Amino acid sequence: MDPGTRLGRYEMIGPIGQGGMGTVYRARDLRLGRLVAVKILRQDRAGPDWLPRFEREARLLATVNHPAIAIVHDVGEAGAVRYLVMELVPGQTLTQRLRQGAVPVEEALEIGRQIAEALAAAHDKGIIHRDLKPGNVMLTPEGKVKVLDFGLARSLEPGTRASSHLESTCDHVQQSEPGLIQGTPAYMAPEQARGAAVDRRCDVWAFGCVLYELLTGEPAFAGPTVSDVVAGILEREPRWEALPPTLPPRIRELIRQCLQKDAHDRWPAGTYRSPD
Repeated sequence: MDPGTRLGRYEMIGPIGQGGMGTVYRARDLRLGRLVAVKILRQDRAGPDWLPRFEREARLLATVNHPAIAIVHDVGEAGAVRYLVMELVPGQTLTQRLRQGAVPVEEALEIGRQIAEALAAAHDKGIIHRDLKPGNVMLTPEGKVKVLDFGLARSLEPGTRASSHLESTCDHVQQSEPGLIQGTPAYMAPEQARGAAVDRRCDVWAFGCVLYELLTGEPAFAGPTVSDVVAGILEREPRWEALPPTLPPRIRELIRQCLQKDAHDRWPAGTYRSPD
C-alpha cells in the first residue's frame, strides 16, 4: 500500500515486514494519535469467517496482561482488505539478531526467560501460540522481549489439529503437491508436522528450538528442503555438541526435555517460567 492509504482510521506510513500471513505496515491511528503496526492479511489466508474468529481471539488475548506479549488493538476490513492492528514494537526480531551469530549465554537466557514467562501467561488463559519462532519475537533496544502474533494463535480447544497452523505459517517455502506441508516447519513440534492434535506442549517444543538457536546460532533442525527438515524433526536429534560448553547443565537438560519428540515426555507446559 502506498503511504497515505487509509484503512478506516489507520493511515499507512510504509511497510516494515512481510510474512506468510501478509505484509505489516507502520501506520498512524488517526483517532488516538499513536503509531501502530497494521498487518494486511493475504486474501487466500482469510476466509469468509475470519473477522468473527479474529475478534473472538482478540478478546481472549485481551485477558492476558503481560509485558512480553504484544497487544492486539483491533481487527477490521475495508472492502476486500482484511487487517489486524497491533502494538508497534521498536527494535529487531530475533531472526535479525541471529544474523550476528549466537547470542552470549547470559543474554540468551534472559531472552529465554522472558519468552517462557510470556508463554506461561498465555497458557494460563488457555491460549497457545502455535507459531513461536525467532521472527515472531522482537527484542527492544532496552533488551525487553515482545512475543508477536499471538493474535494469530487459537484458543486451546480439545482436539485442535495442526493443519490450519501449518497452512498459516508459509514464510518462504510453498509446496503445491497434495499432502505436503506448506510453511516453514523448523520450529514445529512432531505432532504438528504430522498434522495431529496439538496443545501447550507444541509451544514448549518451539521454545526449546528458539533457545537452542539463540545459544548456538543455528536452527535445531535444518535442511535444504521441507522434507529434510521434517525428517529431522521426526527422526533426528539436534547437534547437542553445538551448545556452549559454559552452558549450565540444568539449562542443557531443560532444552533436551523441551525437545522430546513424544509430547508426553516433554517438559510439562507451564513449569518453564524461568529457564535460569
